[in-house]
Formats: sequence, structure tokens, C-alpha cells
Amino acid sequence: MAYKTIVCVLSNARNADNLLQCAIDQARRNDAHLIGLHVEQVSIAPLAAPMAMPDPVSIQALQDAARETSNELKGIFEEACRREGISCDWRNVVSMSGYGAGSSTDILRCADLIVAAQADPSYASDDSEIEQVLFESGRPVLLVPYIFTTAKPINRVLIGWNGTREATRAVFDALPFLKKAQSVEVFTVDPETSGDQAADLAGAELAATLARHGIKVNVVAVASEGLSPATVLENRLSDASIDLLVIGAYGKSRLREMLFGGVTRTLLDSMTALTLMSR
Repeated sequence: MAYKTIVCVLSNARNADNLLQCAIDQARRNDAHLIGLHVEQVSIAPLAAPMAMPDPVSIQALQDAARETSNELKGIFEEACRREGISCDWRNVVSMSGYGAGSSTDILRCADLIVAAQADPSYASDDSEIEQVLFESGRPVLLVPYIFTTAKPINRVLIGWNGTREATRAVFDALPFLKKAQSVEVFTVDPETSGDQAADLAGAELAATLARHGIKVNVVAVASEGLSPATVLENRLSDASIDLLVIGAYGKSRLREMLFGGVTRTLLDSMTALTLMSR
């Protein structure tokens, strides 16, 4: 089992090189076809006083800047793939609705894996792009930290497990990574008996299923002891030198209410490891 079609979401030139390094590495490891996707978003036109009519000069300037960014990203993508000998093609979509646009969504939904950059806190627009990709695609998204510098093998994987549908989806979407990893840990924080799982069996059933795939897996359950679940998870990532975190993404489906659950939100803001999310 492998990811055979990977889509790399390229939004800007400042993180394109690091993001492509990760996407190309995964394409090579999976013998996959890599699609570079950029949405050339048409901005709302400024209005010119006193008639409050669209200013044609401003409109043209915005369009020219958007097209220049698209051409720059296409050049970066095609050169990187050519240099590394990766099967690829480039898709540029012009839209007013960003990555929620129908044509870009069609591309994303036909991918085995989407590779996207973590939102850089210095740029507010990054955040909404990631939310659109996660909520609209229905596909697993591999988020690359904005501090990412060098692609390396994914040997140690941590599954943030709470027995929910979203967490389950993420785990089985991540099977190609899990099967290649040297170690996989099913990690739970303050497990409780609920409709989703029994406290004394938290993660055990999942571990047994993964073991049947030949995956080396162990189960760890810890008490938060007054810390937030996100902090406990982040500490575990650091202490165990984790290469990949697998976790469900939570939030409301309405586009105007894209608010992630507490753990997901914190991890999106401060991730230090590659993170695969599904919902």
C-alpha cells in the first residue's frame, strides 16, 4: 500500500522550497505522481471615490501580482521535480474562493495524500488556506512545519488516539507511513469510558489491528496531571523524538465557523513534527 497521487499545495514562494523538499521526498519513497497546485485567488477590487466604482488600475495591479506569483511557483515546482526526476504536473486554478473552489477541490479529493505547509503565524492568510484544504478535501493532509528544513525518513510515529471517528480515519489514512515506520505508539491522555472506548482498553484494540498489518506498535496512556492534553502531547513528541504525529482534525463544517478543537488548534499553531491530519 502506498500513496500514488500526491498533491502539494503551493501558496507562496517563501515556503515553496522547504515544502517541495518534503513532497518530493514522499513522491520518491512512494513512487508517486506529484501534482503541484496553486490557487490564483482573485482579490475583491478596491473601490475608487467618489463613484465607488472598481478602480481598473488597482484591479490590473492585483491581477498582475497574482499571475506573477503563479508563474514563479510553477517555475520553482517544475525545476525541483525535473532536478529530482519526479513524475509531475502543474495545476493553476483562478478563483475568488481560494482552495474551497470547485475546480481545486476536485483535484484535492482525487489525491491519495495532500502535502501543505503549516500556517506561519506571521501571515494570517496562511491559516484560512489550511482550514479550507482540511475541511473541503476529505483527504489526509500532511502538514509540514514552517520551521521544517530537511526531509528525513519517518521512523518514529505517534498516534494521538481518543477513539473518535476523526482519529480512526487519520490512523487508517496513515497506514503507508505506519507500515514503513520502525516504531508506532498509540498515545492517549486521560482515557475515559465512553461510547467510543473503554478506559482500560484505550488503544488496545487499535494496536491489535495495526499489529496484524505487521506494524510494530505499543500503547501508552498517561494522566494529564493538570496540563492541557495538547501540552501533554507536545511534550511526548519532544521526549520521544517523534518524526510524524497522526491525529484527527476537529471542527465545525460551516465555512464561516472553521474553529478547530483545542488540541488540534494548539498543534496547528505550534507543531514541531510532520503531522498527518484527517477528518
